[in-house]
This record gives sequence, C-alpha cells and structure tokens, in this order.
Amino acid sequence: MSISRRPSARAAARLSVLLPAALTPAAFALAQSAVTLPAVTVRAADANASPLAQPLATGSNLGLTPLETPASVETLTREQLEERGDSTLIDAITRATGISSMAHPGNGGSALAARGFTDTASVLQLYDGMRQYGGLGVTYPFDTWAIERIDVLRGPAAVLYGDGAIGGVVNVIPKKPTRGGVENEIQSTIGTQGKKALAFGSGGSIDHRVAYRFDASADRSQGWVDRGDTRHLSVSGALLWDVTRDLQLQLSHAQGRQKPMRYFGTPLIEGAPVEALRERNYNVEDSKIRYRDRWTDLSARWSPDADTVVKSRLYVIQSDRYWRNAEGYGFNAATGLIDRSDNTEIAHDQTQVGNTTSATFKGRLAGRDNTFSLGFDVNTSTFRHTNNTYTGSSPSVDPYSPIPGYYSSAVPFIPRYENSADQYALFAEDRFAITDRWSLVGGVRYDHVTLERKNLIAGTRAFKRNYSNVGARIGTVYRLTQDTSLYAQFAKAADPVGSLLTLSPANSAYDLATGRQIEAGIKHAFPDGKGEWTLAAYEIRKNNLLTRDTANPALSQQVGERSSRGIESSLTLALGRTMRLDANVALLRARYDNFTESVGGVPISRNGKVPTDVPERLANLWLSWDVQPDWTLSGGLRHVGQRYADNANTLKLPAYTTADVAVQWRVQPATTLTLRGFNVFDKYYFTTAYYTNTQWFVGEGRRVELTLNHRF
Repeated sequence: MSISRRPSARAAARLSVLLPAALTPAAFALAQSAVTLPAVTVRAADANASPLAQPLATGSNLGLTPLETPASVETLTREQLEERGDSTLIDAITRATGISSMAHPGNGGSALAARGFTDTASVLQLYDGMRQYGGLGVTYPFDTWAIERIDVLRGPAAVLYGDGAIGGVVNVIPKKPTRGGVENEIQSTIGTQGKKALAFGSGGSIDHRVAYRFDASADRSQGWVDRGDTRHLSVSGALLWDVTRDLQLQLSHAQGRQKPMRYFGTPLIEGAPVEALRERNYNVEDSKIRYRDRWTDLSARWSPDADTVVKSRLYVIQSDRYWRNAEGYGFNAATGLIDRSDNTEIAHDQTQVGNTTSATFKGRLAGRDNTFSLGFDVNTSTFRHTNNTYTGSSPSVDPYSPIPGYYSSAVPFIPRYENSADQYALFAEDRFAITDRWSLVGGVRYDHVTLERKNLIAGTRAFKRNYSNVGARIGTVYRLTQDTSLYAQFAKAADPVGSLLTLSPANSAYDLATGRQIEAGIKHAFPDGKGEWTLAAYEIRKNNLLTRDTANPALSQQVGERSSRGIESSLTLALGRTMRLDANVALLRARYDNFTESVGGVPISRNGKVPTDVPERLANLWLSWDVQPDWTLSGGLRHVGQRYADNANTLKLPAYTTADVAVQWRVQPATTLTLRGFNVFDKYYFTTAYYTNTQWFVGEGRRVELTLNHRF
C-alpha cells in the first residue's frame, strides 16, 4: 500500500510568501471586481492560419510563433488526433518528427527517445507546461480525449524547463474553458481485444465572466497478450473567471487511475525472438500495476496594457504508483524452460508543490522592437520508496504453455528510503529585432536543487547534495519572406545521471551530465493555410556520462561522451480541396564517443557504438481524402528503424513499419461513425527491451475499432 505524504511546512511557508508577492497587482485588481465591465468581442483565430504563424508557449515565454523561434517546434493539433484515432498519448506523440517510444511498466509506460537521447532523464514531458520534478516516469496524462494539442520542442530546452531536456520537451495541452454557448460531445468505441471506451466532454460560458471545461473518459481492454487486461479512468475540469478586464484566474484539476497491462516482455530463445510466443505473458497470476495521479493548479494572468503580461501558477502534483510482479525472464537452454526472477514489489508516493511566475514586456530598445521576459520557478518534492529489495522468484514455466503461479518474496515490503528535493530557478529571455526581418533571440536559466535522501531502515541521512546548472540559448531568425524563416541557434543544457528522486548514494557523488547543441533550419508556411514544411540539421554532444574505471571496473567515473547529428524534415500539404498529406522523416547518426563498460570484470570500450534504444531512421505518413461530402478515407504508415538492445550492438531490434487505415461517415453534421484498423497487416515487431537486453516488448498486433461521436 502507498502512504500519502504532505509537503514540508518549510516549503509551504515559502510558497505562501512567494505567490502573494507575485500576484500583488492581481490582488489590487480583485478589489476592483465590482466595477462594471464594458462588452468585449471575442474573435476566433484565423482558421486558415498555419500553425507556424500562431504563438506557441512551448518554444518560448515571449509569445513567439514557430516562424519567429530559432528551434524545431511542432504541434499535433486536435484535428490530427481525432483523424488518426490515437487514443493513447504515446501513440499520438510518436507521430511527431523524430520521436520514438521506449515505454514499459518500469517507466510508467511513458518514456521517449529524441535526437539520439532517451528516457525521462533526457526527454522531458509536461502537462500544460507543468513538470513533475525528479525524472521519474510520468503516468499522467495517458489518453488523448481531453487533449487540445501536443507541442514538441526538439533539442535542449533548459532555458524554459531546466535539467532533463537535452533530447527535447513534449508539452501536452488540455482542452480549456471557452466563451460562448455550451457545447457537449459524447463518444463511444467498441473493438477487438474486448475494447470498450466511453467519453464525454462539455464546455462553454456559465455567465459573462465565468466559463468552464469538463472531460471524462474510461476504457477497458483485454490487451494483445495473455492476461493483458487494462482499465483506465480520467477526469479533468477547469473554471475560468474574468475578474476584471485585465485579470483572469483559472482553477484546474485533473486526475487519472490506471491499471495497465501487466506485461514485462518476452525473452529471447537461444538469442532470437520466436513469433509463436507473441501472445505469451510470463508474469504471475496475482500480479498488479496501479497508477493514481492528481494535478491541481491555480493560475493568474494579468495584462494591465497591451505590452505587459504577468503570469503566475501555484500547483500541487501527487502520484501514487504500485507494482507487484515477476519481472525477469530468461530462457534456460539446459531445461528448455523460462526461469523467472526479480519478484518485485514497489510503491512510489510522490508529492510536489510549486509556483512558476513570469512577466513579459514589449517595448523599444535602441529604436528597435524588443520583447523581454523574466521569472522564477520554485518547487519542493517528497518521494517515498517502499519495496522488497527486488528479491524473490517464481517457478520456471514452459515457454509455450506457461502456468502463471503466484507472487512470492521472503523479504518484507516496507518503506526503504525517502528523497526530498527543494528546487528553484531564475530565467530570462529576450528577442531583439535588428531589422524588420532579422532578430536575435536569447535566454538563460539558473537552476539549483538541494537533494536529500533518508535511510528509513537505519533512521539516518544517506546523503545531502546541492546541484546547480546554467542553461542558455542564443539564436537568430531571418525572415526571407512573411512566410519563410531561416534560423540558427546554439544551446547548452544538463541532464541528471539518473532519476534525481531515486538517486542512489553512490551516484549522488557525480555532477550533472552536460550537453551542447548547434542547429540550423528553414521553415515555410504555404499561403491560405494550405500547409507548411520544415527542415532542420543539428549536432548534440553530451558529456560526463558514467563509465567504468578502466583501472578498477568495480568503480565508476564520470568521463564518458555521446553525440548525435541528424536531419529532420516535415511536410503538411493540402492536395486540392479534398486531400491532405502529413509526412515527416528523421535521419540521425548517434554514437558513444567515449564510453567503457565492464564485461565479466574486463573493461570494454564501446566507442563508436550506437546507444541502446536509439532508432537512426524514423518516418511517419498520413493521407486523408474526402471521397464524398460525407465520406473520408484516411491512412498512414509509421516506420521505426533498427535499434540495439545492448551496448556492444550485437542484439538488434529489427526495423518495422505499421499501417493504419480509417473510413469515416458523417451521418449528420454533428454525428460521425468511424471504422479504424491499426497495424492492419499484423506486423510482428518489438518496441523496446526491458532492463535486460534479452527481454523484449512485443508490439500490438492488428486491432479494429468502431467509434460513434456526437456533438450537441
């Protein structure tokens, strides 16, 4: 069982001082709330405008559009999510350029790879701009029903979000309260593998000052392996209050409960995968996985004039996670059986309280347009880890007809350690228009964290350590035309050597790993909203990796280096009035430049090898065609290149391509019926390796769904 924790009194006191100080103008405006407001006309955004020409907060705090941002920024729109039918967040995110999945239960089913760097310590995931600190697997959100869009910023993003983002940042933006009449939506899905899903959404104005948004979704499935049952429930809502003409307050809450598939992969048989084991599950009968997450925030936006915006957000994030499984499987050639080990019982109890406040000012500097932003970020986190020291085993089983058996461990499941992190950051950005076409964009962020670990068994402090880092970005953008930009940038960032909130006493002695990137590219928006295309080239180097001491392989030292260089391109294009194409491709070369590991006590250089779980070729394609006014055919391909499961590059996870198709019938203007097929050719493939390099996760086979959607 997990134990609920409260934020420390010290942290709460600090935040109680910071938030009112940040919102002093807002407090003054609240006193004026009785003043009668003039009528305000709200205009919808230009439907024909390209996403490249619309402001995007994920790429900058300065209110820049992607055409004005010296970085690779991409948006997956609500329209795209609905058209492709990607109900899980990971499926949706990996349609973006250069993003691949390496999800498994150990990382909460959410880990990603981008630009040659992997996992939660290098590819940061946000929910509405909020980050759950510590580098653990993020378990919320997990479906796309309540999602308005997904923003992807590739490459180092320390200027905005701090450490842990050398590969990139994925920001999941939920649906927000909207002005106007109440609009509702209901959706029901049935499908193969026992799939059943039901979702409801509603939003609109309560009165001339208050608007709301509410979403709920639930689904269940039998999964694509034996005993692969899943159940999910997500509920979210928000209230938006126009306190005055200049001040808005929004209270939001989201929570989710998951019982994901209790599957930890399939072992190789004599060093090779066997397709006949595609649906076998070697976990125990009474295995359990459960995630419970809650995100609550109160945000304020104060704009006293057209050139000034002050934003502040106070938030609380809570996660309780629980696992009890037989996680390790290996083929025993002598017996012909699958030996099972690592009977593991773990509970995570994580609580985070924080505040982020920023102010943005538009003005003139040396006679030219200039936009400047500065702010701070402060949070405190507690993380209690309860486990059985991963000790225990279950009986060996036949590979083809396993009898699951039951979980067993002689070691008690008790709290072992508690880590706490107090973090603060100061950040600033600036955009200076040298000419009407040429601008400089720069930013800097200072991060500091005090990390402490308590040994709950001995009742002692295991370690206390301070980490700090300065992240920076300097870039330039030149507008060749109103719709075409050239850009270049240099950025530096840092990653922890592992998850900070599970950092061991041994690894706490090491500094943060640091990285640098250079990038250049071009972005172009076609006229009349017909699409856009982008092209980017980059090189990233990450230093201070942990590597074995060649003089004593039992010890580690921080001298390693890895790098990646690549090219990424995307295209969205309207082909006449009835067809639309979305395509992207990413080609990269990722290498260990200086890395040594101990193999049987012998130091072996891995210089020149490709890091594990890094595909060097990725591509996505989606084509939709309105064959008749009420009928739409669509389909797409997803290609993931070859990856390696070991540092020696001897075990290859094969490249794969899957195909999805859909046909949609608009029964009425507000009602649609859609038949979808996923992996329609039933491709046999693998998504990632688990903690051992011979235990691979089989990808989902063919699946068919029928969805009814009605808006009223």
